[in-house]
Amino acid sequence: MAFEGLSEKLNATFKRLRGKGRLTENDVREAMREVRLALLEADVSYKVVKEFVAAVTERAIGADVLDSLTPAQQVIKIVNEELTALMGGAAAKLSMANNGPTVVMMVGLQGAGKTTTTAKLAGLMRKQYTKRPLLAACDVYRPAAIEQLKVVGGQLDLPVYEQGQGDPVKIAEAALRHAKDHGSDMVFLDTAGRLHVDETLMDELKRMKAAVHPNEILLVVDAMTGQDAVNAASAFDEALGIDGVVLTKLDGDARGGAALSIRAATGKPIKFVGTGEKLDMIEPFHPDRMASRILGMGDMLSFIEKAEQAFDEKQAAKLEEKLRKNRFTLQDYFDQLQQLRNMGDLSQIAGMLPGQLGRQLQGASIDEKQMAHTEAIILSMTPLERENPQILNASRKKRIAAGCGLEVVDVNRLLKQFDMMQQLTKQMTKGRMPQMLGGKGGRMHGFGRKKRFK
Repeated sequence: MAFEGLSEKLNATFKRLRGKGRLTENDVREAMREVRLALLEADVSYKVVKEFVAAVTERAIGADVLDSLTPAQQVIKIVNEELTALMGGAAAKLSMANNGPTVVMMVGLQGAGKTTTTAKLAGLMRKQYTKRPLLAACDVYRPAAIEQLKVVGGQLDLPVYEQGQGDPVKIAEAALRHAKDHGSDMVFLDTAGRLHVDETLMDELKRMKAAVHPNEILLVVDAMTGQDAVNAASAFDEALGIDGVVLTKLDGDARGGAALSIRAATGKPIKFVGTGEKLDMIEPFHPDRMASRILGMGDMLSFIEKAEQAFDEKQAAKLEEKLRKNRFTLQDYFDQLQQLRNMGDLSQIAGMLPGQLGRQLQGASIDEKQMAHTEAIILSMTPLERENPQILNASRKKRIAAGCGLEVVDVNRLLKQFDMMQQLTKQMTKGRMPQMLGGKGGRMHGFGRKKRFK
């Protein structure tokens, strides 16, 4: 999880502050020294750390803080506000064209995940904002780059414009004409990258910028490269004039220094972050929400948004009615598994939940293999069997096991878990949200036994 080490150190520091009750100036300065070390260990640039700590200290040693009834909370509030400001303050949105397709030029070094991120971002625009994006393959140098864009575009059911190996500037111009002729309202240009910033790369990108006049130039950088990501952002901005940054692999960077340094170093906002390998794991970057996550306060707004995207309102109402009548079936169980999968990685969800609740989920994960087995077993059943599991006798179980390539013991295990879940639904009162995935002791039934919750 991003910022994991930083979060632990900051929370330990603030815990000591809260234990003091009244604070002195020396208490604040000592805490700020610990915050400074924590930020440096998180790979935040020295200049950014120095300015950040100075700003927090100046505000925190004021009389209105030290004389307040809860000075520790006031200090934490100041750190939260300064962290938010450090990462850009408010969420930055894409600039959209008033007339014609919006052109988004995706640039970056090789290895940052630019091609996949281009498709992810286009998919997000279609899903959340009902856009009609077109992907344009303008990287004619890297082997299989065009094919890669076609593959990820196909997985997201997005159209891809390509002319093979040609002049990337002319391809970009042709893609824009194609978009206008075929009703696409956004064009994402997947441009070439290099292993390092060089004059040839920049000249080509400048020619493309002059030819198609993009509404947005987004730089894709790998969060796991730390300060190298900040250096790349500065170099691209100086040479090309970028409008924003997409930070990939944020889920794999436990330090998170790049996210905290880029805005301060370049003045350009982080607009989106990649949170996993799956093609739907990209989201707008909200500085205030990220600051809350870092400080262990959670991010309930993002959690609610994820839940709203994953759960179907009509299906939820139908399920609630079934629960009232104690008619929860294996088909309903299967539907809930699908919706849980759409919520994403549990460790990411844990970062959105405040305090002890988030810490309990931290490190938990869904056993994908076990989930796949569960889904395969249910899909091997007839609709009648899913609705009436009590009819599953020995011969039916044997047929189901053979149909999904598993053993009868696996079918029996699933039925036992399902029976436990039915017992839970009987205990539920009207109007309460179904805790579909809990069991005795809170074990995640059907998803392996990687962690038990208290």
